[in-house]
Amino acid sequence: MSLFKARDWWSATLGEGEEFDQGCLCVGDVDNSGTEHDKVVVGSYMGMLRIFSPHANKTSEGALVEALLLEVQLQNAIIQVEVGKFVCSELLHLAVLHPRKLSVFSVSGTAGNVEHGDQYQLKLVYEHNLQRTACNMTYGTFGGVTGHHSLCIQSMDGMLMFFEQDSYTFGRFLPGFLLPGPLVYNSRTDSFLTVSSARQLESYKFETLAVATEAESRQDPDLPLKTGGKRLMPDWTFVLGEQALDLCVPSLSHYSSFIFILGERNLYCLRDSGQIRFMKKLEFNPSSFLPYASVTDGTTNLLLGNHTNMLLVYQDVTLKWAAQLPFVPVAIRVANFPEIKGVVISLSSDGHLLCSYMGTDPSFFSTPKVDAREADYEQVDAEMKTLQKFIKEATRTQGRTLLKCNTKRKKKEKILYIFFFSGVPRVLQSKFSLPLALVCVPTSPAKTTKFKITVDTNQPPVNLNSIFPGKTHSHSYYKDGNSLAFQFLSGAKVTVVASKTSQRYRIQSDCFEDMWLVVKELVQRFDKHFSKLGVKDFKKSFSGPLPMQEYFLSVDHHFQLRVSAQQYQDLLSERAVQFRAIQRRLLTRFKDKTPAPLQNLDTLLDATYSQVMALAEAAEDNRAQLEEAFVRLRSATHLLLLLLSLSQDLTPDQTAILEATLLPLLQDTPQLGWEESCNAAVSHLLRSCLSRSPKDQATSLAQAGGPVLGLPRDTARLKKHITLMCDRISKGGRLTLAAEANVPVPVGKGYFTITLNAPRGCRLPVSVNAPSVFFRRQHLLCCRADCCVPVLKYSHTV
Repeated sequence: MSLFKARDWWSATLGEGEEFDQGCLCVGDVDNSGTEHDKVVVGSYMGMLRIFSPHANKTSEGALVEALLLEVQLQNAIIQVEVGKFVCSELLHLAVLHPRKLSVFSVSGTAGNVEHGDQYQLKLVYEHNLQRTACNMTYGTFGGVTGHHSLCIQSMDGMLMFFEQDSYTFGRFLPGFLLPGPLVYNSRTDSFLTVSSARQLESYKFETLAVATEAESRQDPDLPLKTGGKRLMPDWTFVLGEQALDLCVPSLSHYSSFIFILGERNLYCLRDSGQIRFMKKLEFNPSSFLPYASVTDGTTNLLLGNHTNMLLVYQDVTLKWAAQLPFVPVAIRVANFPEIKGVVISLSSDGHLLCSYMGTDPSFFSTPKVDAREADYEQVDAEMKTLQKFIKEATRTQGRTLLKCNTKRKKKEKILYIFFFSGVPRVLQSKFSLPLALVCVPTSPAKTTKFKITVDTNQPPVNLNSIFPGKTHSHSYYKDGNSLAFQFLSGAKVTVVASKTSQRYRIQSDCFEDMWLVVKELVQRFDKHFSKLGVKDFKKSFSGPLPMQEYFLSVDHHFQLRVSAQQYQDLLSERAVQFRAIQRRLLTRFKDKTPAPLQNLDTLLDATYSQVMALAEAAEDNRAQLEEAFVRLRSATHLLLLLLSLSQDLTPDQTAILEATLLPLLQDTPQLGWEESCNAAVSHLLRSCLSRSPKDQATSLAQAGGPVLGLPRDTARLKKHITLMCDRISKGGRLTLAAEANVPVPVGKGYFTITLNAPRGCRLPVSVNAPSVFFRRQHLLCCRADCCVPVLKYSHTV
């Protein structure tokens, strides 16, 4: 990005909803005023023709009306406008190219006798109705005829149509034509230049075109000629290897001329004989260009616009200046006005017209003189000590900077401390909770739902309005404080009901995944509430069975969408291969010297195309559903982890291990999905810390190889592994990343600790600090008086 901007001399916005392209702008003394001052002619695809005479620093709406000389609505879209001597006289006329018509107008002005100013009129001199749809045109003194300009129009099917004033001269088809390219006339060599679909620059002399075969219809190059004319061939070609955006042959000298080609990624300069002069690789996407004369002999200046709103000035291949524009220019011209010469005219695709110049405005500011004063050495010494103290502190903290983010809501404060370090790349993470009101609003409780979860506590029931304070108290159905309901932005409802007689809270909803956020918020708010009350032995738990079947429904739904995505991809690949095969056959039929019946290949091509589009739309819909299903699967997994943590009283470290195991990915990709990643992680836990014994752990780790991750055939193995993992955790399996997860740890000479499994329903911890004796599958009993379940987990010999 440039530090300099193009200096705005005059600007205007043309209409609303109109479209413009590179051929819609030209400059010249179109009204033949004799002052050699240019006028700006702009035509749009909506058929609106405007002529401006800009004035300095006048950009208001009134000044725009004053600068507008003529505005005419034509019946057809305007493809290109040019100013030249298109009539046998020295006067300039305006040529306007429509899709099916070429019109030549004269523009004249009449001095006004009243305050309304001069009057300008547009008069039609002659027009040609075209038999073929036009693409672009060029003009010049074809065949060396001086005194007036002839016109050449290129049609969309590759025919060059030549017009001399009000008469049609002849037409020629370009050989090997597929799509039209830019067209320009080189007056020094009397030749036409264009870029073909073969991505090469081709040169045709006017004499060669004149004596070639008359183009009544397109001829196959291998068929014999019907008349005595010559087959049309280019005089020379130059391979570009890319499509050309524009061509230009500036009139710099009568002795030599240069050909400039603006490609998609390169800028070429050739001599008029086809020899390359220089080539410049572009590091941006160009949009338009304009070569013009340079003050240095042997060089050429070039204005080049790109899609980053930049206007670059090159002298051959050297960048001389860069200026910022307010839009992407699709056409660039240089004009002379009474107040200033060499103004750059640029036009955008949506009608922003700008007259600007480059450079900077002179600055007349001068530094004021300051009064000399004696230095205060005591103040300088104090300031030096302060700076030294600051430098010492900065050195001690190694460039650490503290940023305090303070967000206040009513009278409550949320403060977030962030440290920044300079000199060394670091990564900082900070987790904080967002308000629940961002995703849901209060609503009326639901009585009947599909899914229910019950959370137990060891404290008396509390009023839910104190747990969820805020606007909920204003609703009539929240007055008792025993029930609350939340409606998410997606429409799902979640209800929380507190028991009046027991210490239980029930969360219920018709959607299993949507309960996670409310359950998590309820548990966190319970912790904060009882912590403020000073309760230190607060416990929360989940005593019911884990909702594995409900969770597996989310797993199966996500997996089925992944299978559908793979099927759509395979079908798209098959239909694409079929589509390309039909295209090749049709192309072969069209190129055949003896045309054969198509045998319904065109119908088959249309049907295959319709299938490809339908499959693409279905694949896109499936992708959107897959993204939603993965979000719901993550929510269901979070809920399962929360319930498992509550039921087994897991530590935060153990919960983090489970979260990393069941949620290994942030998003699905076609190469790696959740099912295979989760199955690999769960299998590793079952082989390591959740194995049956240290011997099984060592054997499993020694035999285990690197897993081959890919889309599985079904989810049966994954669901089996998840169920087995939850079962082993519920039976006392230790979740740890240490290698000695299942090895008893000695606590003293001759003593070791054995951790025992308490049966379901027993909340008392069970452990034994035993002497050095032999334990071989001894059946120790639970310490609860009414329980007779053997709880020995490990047997170990010391």
